[in-house]
Amino acid sequence: MTGPVIDLGELRHGPDPDPLPRPPRANGRPLRCALVLLLVLVTLASAAVPPPRRAPVTLPAWPGADVMVDGDLVLVMEPTSPTRQGRLAAYRLPGVEPVWQAPLSAEARYWGMTQLAGMVLATGYEIGPEGRETRTIALDRATGAYRWQQPGGAYKLADGNVLLRTGGETEPSSLRAVDPCCGTVRWQLPATTAEVSVRDTGHGVDRVVLNQVDGPVEVRDAITGAVLSSADLRPPDGGPIAVDLTKDLLLSIDRGAGTVTAYGLDQLDRRWARVGVLVDFALDCGPVLCMRAGQKELQAVDAATGELRWRNSRWGWAWPYDGRLIVNVLASADGPEHFVVLDPLTGRELADLGRWDLYQLSAGGRLVGTRRHPDGGVLLGEVDVRAGKVRVLDVLPEATGDCQAITGHLVCGAAPAGAYRIWKLPD
Repeated sequence: MTGPVIDLGELRHGPDPDPLPRPPRANGRPLRCALVLLLVLVTLASAAVPPPRRAPVTLPAWPGADVMVDGDLVLVMEPTSPTRQGRLAAYRLPGVEPVWQAPLSAEARYWGMTQLAGMVLATGYEIGPEGRETRTIALDRATGAYRWQQPGGAYKLADGNVLLRTGGETEPSSLRAVDPCCGTVRWQLPATTAEVSVRDTGHGVDRVVLNQVDGPVEVRDAITGAVLSSADLRPPDGGPIAVDLTKDLLLSIDRGAGTVTAYGLDQLDRRWARVGVLVDFALDCGPVLCMRAGQKELQAVDAATGELRWRNSRWGWAWPYDGRLIVNVLASADGPEHFVVLDPLTGRELADLGRWDLYQLSAGGRLVGTRRHPDGGVLLGEVDVRAGKVRVLDVLPEATGDCQAITGHLVCGAAPAGAYRIWKLPD
């Protein structure tokens, strides 16, 4: 199982066609990029006896299906196989009664879903004579009726519209914003070879940055497409830079000189610079800015001044949550990664969380975790990051693993192989 394109909360089998190089930064977390946390066994052993088990509902889905729970609907995207055509089907909770189903192109593999403005958007790619082309189709959420189809992968915009991007990597990119109801174009840009970055606020994308290889960096309002600022940020020798967006900053990373310079995102006004540091990427770590530096070192700096707060080569990724910082331990053993909780301002270790597969149900929402129970089934718990504890909620004996917590429900693989079951999470 892997994860979604934009806050999809989906469950799937098989690798993503274009896996992201880092965890998602906001919104409900897709399974591909889900955080992994664990509590030491002695804490679990001393936990209170869990409440009575919740009866699951069996989901009629083919092996390899993607699943998304959206309010009272369960959306199931089933792939095309040699014996049957792919389809997108909707079922009503709590009993999983069929509502509608729509066929999917036999030539395409769809790998992402989201619900927006009464539409279900399914993104995937078509295999054609000129290679792979990413496309997004829109179906009416209530009836499954076809509404529109356009090239590109979909991002939710902060105003509720959709940003579609084609190309990328080795191909020129094109961008356009469309109305989700009917695909009407709000604004669009011609194909460009610039590196395209977006800022997601947790409620949708609000900024688009174009980094020209041999020209200026351009910041645009993602809602209107208007240019907010433009400046040539390349070093004096004209060498290339990488761009990273975090908080309200644009980081210009010159890996050749080992320099990172921070600019205000909207005005590209210079804030600070650090020299002698090879930065791979930056992360929003709440009250500090984290940067993954050379030699696999995590550095935390003051976002306003660039002053180094702390550094540690034990940690890999970092995520802010409830005033704390969750980091994973590098070189963890096979299986779920080992995570600990830090004070973000000092880097001091506050709690050892051990190993859980963790899912954040919404932006700023609760954290629930699963792990395989030694006697079979899946253990379900809720993580209290400030206390460094996990409250055991249930043991799900029918589950076999590969779970995803989404919008108040837990979807897990179950026997026989390829089956899914849905549990309602406790309030």
